[in-house]
Amino acid sequence: MLTTVCAGSLYLSKAKKVKENFSNDYFRVYRNKDEIGAEYGVALKNVIALAAGTIAGLGYGDNTRAALVTRGLAEMVRYGLAKGGRFETYMGLTGIGDLIVTCSSIHSRNFQAGYDIGKANDATAFMRDNQKTCEGIRTCKVVYEDLKHYPMIEMPIVEAVYHVLYEHALPSDEIKRLMLRELKIESE
Repeated sequence: MLTTVCAGSLYLSKAKKVKENFSNDYFRVYRNKDEIGAEYGVALKNVIALAAGTIAGLGYGDNTRAALVTRGLAEMVRYGLAKGGRFETYMGLTGIGDLIVTCSSIHSRNFQAGYDIGKANDATAFMRDNQKTCEGIRTCKVVYEDLKHYPMIEMPIVEAVYHVLYEHALPSDEIKRLMLRELKIESE
């Protein structure tokens, strides 16, 4: 299968070696020196994938998922920039690239976890019985708790996922809450 990845390192010479050693006609490696942005991007996309799976499980369609992924990217960028990441990173493979695949692939563990939660319209049984690694579950909790130190950062999708996973909120109620938030300019 054809794929591309990003070798992130503060030391571009080391990332260049990785790029040169692993790139071939079906596997292309790019390099990036924004370790912070890349790390937050690949972590946060799992939380957004939980939300994407949940809306799919609830029966919403492609337009709903596109809106969620787009607004999820905005949350990733706001948080990542506050933590020291670079905007360009979120427009690349470890940002929007990872986000698209994780929020749309049936092979994504986080999407599938969200789908199961959405189908049940409740996370209780999933959280009790799950045996799979779903990185977004723990990431959601860590980011939610960290947001207390960044009151200027709005992350309503991450907050909604947290409420579903850890406070027993119903996904259908959280969707309504998100849709009824104060109306804003898109870039805010």
